[in-house]
Order: sequence, then structure tokens, then C-alpha cells
Amino acid sequence: MTEANRFSARIHWTGNRGAGTAHYRAYDRNWRIAVPGKAPIDCSNDPALGGDRARMNPEDLLLSALAGCHMLWYLHLAAEAGLRVLAYTDQPEGRGETAPDGAGRFVEVLLNPCATVPEGTDLHRAASLHGEVHRFCYIARSLACPVRVAPRFRVAPTR
Repeated sequence: MTEANRFSARIHWTGNRGAGTAHYRAYDRNWRIAVPGKAPIDCSNDPALGGDRARMNPEDLLLSALAGCHMLWYLHLAAEAGLRVLAYTDQPEGRGETAPDGAGRFVEVLLNPCATVPEGTDLHRAASLHGEVHRFCYIARSLACPVRVAPRFRVAPTR
């Protein structure tokens, strides 16, 4: 395997209220993701840990990255297999645990993709493609926790 792909970002803490980290409640957990040539994303911490619930947090970003990577590879594999996908949504769910010292981790992620396909689609074949995705998806291949997939399909009538 070669190291052909490189990724970078700039993470900038924006939560200094003037006293820095003088104490735990002295600062906001807000930060910004900046990637050259792309719109910045304002983020925060999990609201349970003092973050702004209106902003994405690292856990939201990880779930979204995983579901997005899975979706893109699924669409790719479907196109290669000659299976038409007309629409696609997912509602990923992560289950985590927190150790007594505050260290947390995901222990499992469940992807819940729902693909809309035309009438006459081989749904068994369409479902089996989800099992092939994790051979390719950068994010899924990089995670330490198990990732399960519970695919559903909507069949669109032909007109």
C-alpha cells in the first residue's frame, strides 16, 4: 500500500474569552475548521461538556464523515454494478462510553442508510453492496470500533 493521499486542515480555537484557560469555566469550547479553498466550519464541544449545541462537535463530524464516506462508496459500487439509486439518506447513530477519568470513545456505530431505487431492482444485490463498502471507505477502515449497517430501501414506481 502506498501513501498516495494526503489530507490537511487548520484547526483554530476561537473560545478565548480573554483569560485563556485560567480555569475550566473561563473559556468556550468553540473552534473552527479551515481547509484551503473550502468554507470554514464553526464547531464546539459536546453540549454535555460545555459546548454550543448549535455547532457541530467532533462526534457529529466523525459520524457524518463515516456516513458520507459510506454513501459515496455505495453510490460508486451501485453505478459499477448497474444498480440505479435515485435518492439516499442516512441517520447514523454512535454509541459511546466514558471512562471514570473522562476519556471517551465510540464502542459501536450503526449506519441506517435508506436508498430509493426503481421498481424491479434486485434488492438482495442492492443490500449486499453495503457489505462491500467497508473494504474501500477510508473512514470505516480507520475506526477502531465496529460499524454495522442496517440498510433499507424505498422502491419508486416506474412511470
